[in-house]
Amino acid sequence: MSVPFSKALAGLPHGPEFRFLDRLLSLEPGKSGAGEYAVRGDEPFLRGHFPGRPMMPGVLLVEAAAQLAGVVAQSDPAIPPLPGLKLTAIRGAKILGSAKPGEIIRFETRLLGRMGNLVHAQATASVNGKTVLQVELTLGGESLAST
Repeated sequence: MSVPFSKALAGLPHGPEFRFLDRLLSLEPGKSGAGEYAVRGDEPFLRGHFPGRPMMPGVLLVEAAAQLAGVVAQSDPAIPPLPGLKLTAIRGAKILGSAKPGEIIRFETRLLGRMGNLVHAQATASVNGKTVLQVELTLGGESLAST
């Protein structure tokens, strides 16, 4: 892992309030990566999801996986970062569980391919060794071709 975490996150368009990665565990630039998010319990979305039984929403598990895929894609030393990279498609998502306050979610992703301004990735998330998410993602950035 040669890219510092703060620099890797800088390649994403999200502000700190909407980042769901706390740590980058491994990074093979442009190929794969692993990261973690600790569910603290004070996140605003937990107040309503669900009162008295807070858990990380499945859609935010997908978002966190997409953020990690973006970090991997934007770190490729052979390809310039794609401006405005964001999640554009979700395929075969299986939300098999969630995480409660105090638990750490481990995300892993690997890029399956690139075509122009599109990045195709496969991602998983697990809590205490149990898979809670499997998904294929497509991320898209602004076209680098001049018009």
